[in-house]
Amino acid sequence: MSDMKERNETAVSEFILLGFSSLGEKLKTFLFLVLLLTYLITITGNVVIIFIVWVDRHLHSPMYFFIANLSFFETWFTSVTSPKMILNFVSINQNISFHGCMAQSYFCFALGGTEFCLLVVMPFDRFVAICCPLQYATIMKQRLCVQLVLGSWVGSFTVISLQMVLILKLRFCGPNVINHFFCDNSPLFQLSCTDTSGVRRVDSILISTVVLSSLCLTMLSYGSIFFSILRIPTATGRQKAFSTCGSHLTALAIAYGSCIVLYARPSGSFSLDVNKGVALLNTVLYPFLNHFIYSLRNKTVKLALRETFSWSTTKLFPNL
Repeated sequence: MSDMKERNETAVSEFILLGFSSLGEKLKTFLFLVLLLTYLITITGNVVIIFIVWVDRHLHSPMYFFIANLSFFETWFTSVTSPKMILNFVSINQNISFHGCMAQSYFCFALGGTEFCLLVVMPFDRFVAICCPLQYATIMKQRLCVQLVLGSWVGSFTVISLQMVLILKLRFCGPNVINHFFCDNSPLFQLSCTDTSGVRRVDSILISTVVLSSLCLTMLSYGSIFFSILRIPTATGRQKAFSTCGSHLTALAIAYGSCIVLYARPSGSFSLDVNKGVALLNTVLYPFLNHFIYSLRNKTVKLALRETFSWSTTKLFPNL
């Protein structure tokens, strides 16, 4: 009897991602095209930024090193969820294997944690550059930059690995329908046929700690930058600095705001349908905006793009 119960409790070998299946066909077709185009632009933009930072020696500085790493991260982060979500708009089969679901959940949260660590590192770099310009080269050495990036990746993946160990101990015996476009933890917990109170508590503490602590550190850096900007003597200089910081803060508002709504608030505050809409901001819109906000608005990056494009055109079409 116990053997039969054990087999029933581990019977789920795949899940069904409902995604946005309740929408009408015309709206689903529209969203499919919009999200596919957004994804392709995001991947292309990030790859271009990584390439430009790699080949242009003028961009071999800590700031662009961090921007390139953010672009590399965003490429993988959005690729964890977007291709499957986009495919499900036009596919009859919306299944995902059990192990595929666990892997998607793991990498989504591990890469998400890395993002928040990088969002602490990047304003710290700007804080040192603006508030301690004479010591910038001494402080932000290549070794420290590499250590900060590696620390972000290793720290996040280690913490989420501990979380995933607890999730893998849960048993799923049906139903297997996930009301989401990816394997988020909240709907997974609802499908488990074992007690999830302990795992939910650990999940909430870990995510809230990562999100809120990184938010505080990020705002501390931007606060220091803000007061330094106020001391800039010219109005034009202040306006330019505020414009840059304003765009950065807009991106941060989307990233932190969506995660706080999704994970750092009481369970059940919003329906899963609302959660899906908010999750789109974090997994699709934020990666799409990042390469525009942090890179393509930068004059040095735009100049490097023009020079690289001009050089490539001359090599490929020498007679033009």
